[in-house]
Amino acid sequence: MANLRTVAPGIGICAALALPCWFLGEALPVVGAPVFAILLGMAVALAWKQPTRGAVQDGIAFTAKKVLQYAVILLGFGLNLAQIAAVGAESLPIICSTIATALIVGYILYKVLRMDSAIATLIAVGSSICGGSAIAATAPVIRAKDEQVAQAISVIFLFNVAAALIFPTLGGMLGMSNEGFGLFAGTAVNDTSSVTAAAAAWDGMHPGANALDDATIVKLTRTLAIIPITLVLGIFMARKDNAELAAQATAAGAPIVREGLLGNFSLKRAFPTFILFFLLASVATTVAVTLGADIAVFAPLKTASKFFICMAMAAIGLNTDIVKLVKSGGKPILMGAICWICIAAVSLGMQHILNLW
Repeated sequence: MANLRTVAPGIGICAALALPCWFLGEALPVVGAPVFAILLGMAVALAWKQPTRGAVQDGIAFTAKKVLQYAVILLGFGLNLAQIAAVGAESLPIICSTIATALIVGYILYKVLRMDSAIATLIAVGSSICGGSAIAATAPVIRAKDEQVAQAISVIFLFNVAAALIFPTLGGMLGMSNEGFGLFAGTAVNDTSSVTAAAAAWDGMHPGANALDDATIVKLTRTLAIIPITLVLGIFMARKDNAELAAQATAAGAPIVREGLLGNFSLKRAFPTFILFFLLASVATTVAVTLGADIAVFAPLKTASKFFICMAMAAIGLNTDIVKLVKSGGKPILMGAICWICIAAVSLGMQHILNLW
């Protein structure tokens, strides 16, 4: 663990930047605090370059990496697995279909557009699972750079806002039921704040509707996909590292040691520790609620998770060159748009096939 004295100033700066963004996010949930934080961080970085930050940069780097992982762990305290199993089971075929669609489309576009693999992975995972939270969980596993994380977050944000504004009207034009729109919002909108905004807008347009509750449960069910996705990516990265080490050994004329079918693969090394704690936090919440605890007890931890994500996004913004980001944004935006359209189409199509709409 980093020396607290060394990283405290940088952490404090990130917290100070996150605080006003937190209140802005409360006022404008369709945008969300993390997006405000990353934009503010990038704006500050234009005047305060990394070489001039001195020791403060250590704390900023710590916030962008470690605090982000702590945020994901705390996110687990917002998941009651029993409730998800009971209510979210109906949405599971649609969730699996939309996740598979985003990942397959993302891989095809990565090849066709010749995109950076890390950015393509982050956009595909963010589109398929749960926006910023999924990107936060995936970035450390694939060792993504801060600029890559910022690019992916920016793309996801763009289409989150579009979905929150367009989908309630689109659902009405298509004659969707309240339950159908809850499923649609929960599977076709990415970030929690935008899912909430879209479902709340629908409820406002249809007095007596309760799409918000349905959308929230579906969204939480999607969040669990973080676990298998990060595990697979961890295994892939471990195998990639082994292949690189083998290539280096071959070039140096050294013997290559292979152990079994997977070579020197270690599940312990491949599985991200913070994802294990995320899962344990979810289990702890489920057990506590089953034994009679009020789910509201965990609300402060959920709030802390959201604020930590906001701090981490401010740090990532500080480490991002916004000029370079804008210049290289064409392909990621195109990928995000195609993934977004495909996910929405599959969500609607699956509902129609299953007679849920």
